[in-house]
Amino acid sequence: MTKKELSQLYYLKREIEQQQCRLEELQAAATSCTAIVTGLPKSCCISDKLAEYAVEIADFKVLVDLNLKRCFYELNRLSCYIQSVDVSQMRMILSLRYINGYSWRQIAFSIGGRNTEDIVRMAHYRFLGKNQ
Repeated sequence: MTKKELSQLYYLKREIEQQQCRLEELQAAATSCTAIVTGLPKSCCISDKLAEYAVEIADFKVLVDLNLKRCFYELNRLSCYIQSVDVSQMRMILSLRYINGYSWRQIAFSIGGRNTEDIVRMAHYRFLGKNQ
């Protein structure tokens, strides 16, 4: 498996976060209330914010749902691949990096011993180089 394939879960999670933020913005825009000013001429068009945003909100909900399903699929695929690795330390490195999203420093600290971020990063790249 390549680094790009391993990184898909990370990018999918970021995409879901952005979509959820956009969904919250749309819901806030649809439900926001403003004070009604009396004494002004009325508009010829009656506007219902909720109706305007309802379709877009529904589309975003479906999109977020779809990406959550893809996220679970990707997590399962990564877990299966990582469990197939023979070396337990490499399984830990891959799991911490690609499933938990840890930095190289966090991985080195989690593994312990005399491992530094450079050591775990280089071991990771050597492993990927051999197994592509």
